[in-house]
Amino acid sequence: MKLYYSPGACSLAPHIALIEAGLPFQLERVDLQSKRSEKGKDYLSVNPKGYVPALELDSGEILTEAQIILQYIAELKPEAKLAPTGSVVDRYRMLEMLNFISTELHKQFGPLFRQNTPQETRDYQVELISKRIGLLEARLPEGSFAASDRFSIADIYLFTVLNWTRPLKMDLGSWPRVRAYMGRISERPAVLSALRGEGLIPA
Repeated sequence: MKLYYSPGACSLAPHIALIEAGLPFQLERVDLQSKRSEKGKDYLSVNPKGYVPALELDSGEILTEAQIILQYIAELKPEAKLAPTGSVVDRYRMLEMLNFISTELHKQFGPLFRQNTPQETRDYQVELISKRIGLLEARLPEGSFAASDRFSIADIYLFTVLNWTRPLKMDLGSWPRVRAYMGRISERPAVLSALRGEGLIPA
């Protein structure tokens, strides 16, 4: 498999998941401005949507959208236990969290990374993100995980998105449980490996 990625983007989530699952894969970096890969490939020929991630399967088929690729990886290596295998409710709790992260958190960060976003819009987006993080703060018991009592792809996705608070200099100090949660997840070997692999922390 090959994962098309851009450092620190939401493609970090499947990067972490692939390492957690112990699956063999290749990385190919994408310049999101030029839409060219590091090997000179026209990325739009891989993913016409123009954004990462894209996962090229061994069959040549392409999967896109972070939360879908995460579920594929979890199902491809069920013994890695990256998704609940118990009750139906447990699985849907995980899907509920994946959807919350995707629709209520992920997309709210987008305008903050665009230089031409008006300050009024930036302030509004920060307010929305703060409200969503407040919901997480109330939901996360001490030492727990995003969707169940064990680590899952929901945690990988949540860590990836909340990690964007760092380059945006958004302080998580108002949410001590969320801040502690981020600290715990950031110490996982697969997370550290992916961050190093994308040049986000020193090798």
